[in-house]
Amino acid sequence: MKVAFVGLGTMGTPMALNLLKAGHEVTVHNRTRDRELSIAEAGGQRAESPQVAAKSSEIVITCVSDTPRCGGCHSR
Repeated sequence: MKVAFVGLGTMGTPMALNLLKAGHEVTVHNRTRDRELSIAEAGGQRAESPQVAAKSSEIVITCVSDTPRCGGCHSR
């Protein structure tokens, strides 16, 4: 399954890594772009925005502290 994951904090990073380990295609975005590196090193893709991450995904998972930080990733 193609999964977009937005928000790679304390909870988000391990969740995204587990999705990769389970064999899913994971594309991530985080406001602090360096947080994406561990996912990329594990085989995930980085996206320049939440919208780009969501565009080609079958499911979008957000793990952010408040809705405005999602940046409109739920509207295609």
